[in-house]
Amino acid sequence: MNIGELAKRTGLTSSRIRFYESAGLLTAVERRPNGYRTYPQQAVLVLELIATAQKAGFSLEEIRTLMPSDLERWQHAELVEALRRKVADIEALETRLAASKAQLVTLIADIEAKPDDIDCAANARRVLANILGREVESRRPAPDEAGPRRKAGARRSARAG
Repeated sequence: MNIGELAKRTGLTSSRIRFYESAGLLTAVERRPNGYRTYPQQAVLVLELIATAQKAGFSLEEIRTLMPSDLERWQHAELVEALRRKVADIEALETRLAASKAQLVTLIADIEAKPDDIDCAANARRVLANILGREVESRRPAPDEAGPRRKAGARRSARAG
């Protein structure tokens, strides 16, 4: 079958199929005298396996290592071990994501619990103090500590007025 037909059957673009071929994942490809590629029926299954493995989080290198050149000859023990490692990776990611989510939910609640008698800057310092576990100093410079840019701007304003 040609690349267009393979693309229709798999839902992949022709460029994606050529990419997988150049990456060494799709190997049973023949060339016609006119240079066009010809793919065997098995290419549909190979591409579906690649797409499924990528959706499961496997890198192309991991897929290349695991997928046999002959789909009839899988290395059962290696495949099962790789799948177990991927499940462990996903579980670790879920743990990290749950912790991040909990931190963000707490942060949102802390921000929304702004007392009515303080402004946004004071609320930001309050929230940061809660996060850091210590007081956060105001970063506003005192009037006599204004930097050169602020002083220059003040002079320009005075001249313009």
